[in-house]
Amino acid sequence: MEPTQYKLPDHLRSFLKKPIGSLVSGKNLKEDCKEYDIIISVGDHVSASLIKQDVFPQLMIIDYKTRRGAISKTQKSILENLQNYNHISVSNPPGSLTKELVDTIQSICLKINSSDHIQLIIKGEEDLAALPAILYAPSNATIIYGMPNKGVVIVSSTEEYKEKIRLILSEM
Repeated sequence: MEPTQYKLPDHLRSFLKKPIGSLVSGKNLKEDCKEYDIIISVGDHVSASLIKQDVFPQLMIIDYKTRRGAISKTQKSILENLQNYNHISVSNPPGSLTKELVDTIQSICLKINSSDHIQLIIKGEEDLAALPAILYAPSNATIIYGMPNKGVVIVSSTEEYKEKIRLILSEM
């Protein structure tokens, strides 16, 4: 039976502090992302940085927070004033993945294409949303998420990464 909520156990916290994909500085995301048809960004800082570099993710997962505090007014303005983005909201508590969030990400990823522009706004926290994004992303996608004080992680949608996520979720 599928769980109604995944909770992050203490033994996985240090594991998830390591990048799942390639760690980059984030200064040249336009170049880092040019070979991907679909970009899924997770996190407000990463999403705003992409937009500042004229990269508009097909799916942006945000919560208007950074490190559990409010994002800057500049970042909020960038994220709130995007044209042509559809908005979807779901609730998700810190350190968890609700079934609603996982199902919503899966549903979006099943239909997403390069012309889509979707903002998935989390009421609560998006701290673990990269996991289902990686798991359900189509093969022509890349997932981008931030690593505080380290940079930006770029994860290609490969079966190898999806298997890592399945193992992580099986321990939650």
